[in-house]
Amino acid sequence: MKWVNHEIVTGVIVFGATGDPLAAVFSMAGAILPDKVEGRPGADYWSWRARHRGWSHWPVIYIAIYAIMQLGLLPHGADVERGISFLAIGALLHIAEDAVCGKVPFLLPWQKVGVRLFKVGSVAEYLFSMAVVILTYIIHAQSMVK
Repeated sequence: MKWVNHEIVTGVIVFGATGDPLAAVFSMAGAILPDKVEGRPGADYWSWRARHRGWSHWPVIYIAIYAIMQLGLLPHGADVERGISFLAIGALLHIAEDAVCGKVPFLLPWQKVGVRLFKVGSVAEYLFSMAVVILTYIIHAQSMVK
């Protein structure tokens, strides 16, 4: 997915689940983290492309970061723990979002799984993103009524 869609979809999902705008902002930052650590394609696009969706998209890394924050294994404040936890959640949502438009690592970094429902940057990607946003708002609105 394009970064803008990663950020919007992730931010809406987290805000819908938590009602916390700060959690949504941290998760939106995490939503571009897996791609950001890979660097920019630059002049050597094919070299970058060969590495894309590699170790930086391995969910085990972000699950471990989240678990460490939840277990309180590092000395830090509650705000730091919460921020890093939502960065990890954003990265995990990024990986799930990429799994619907290609393959990403799963249990092992070299074992890739996923489907290709649409091509990155296509109209279908934007329609998919809009559908997720609308569905999230519907679910959130229904939970507010009860």
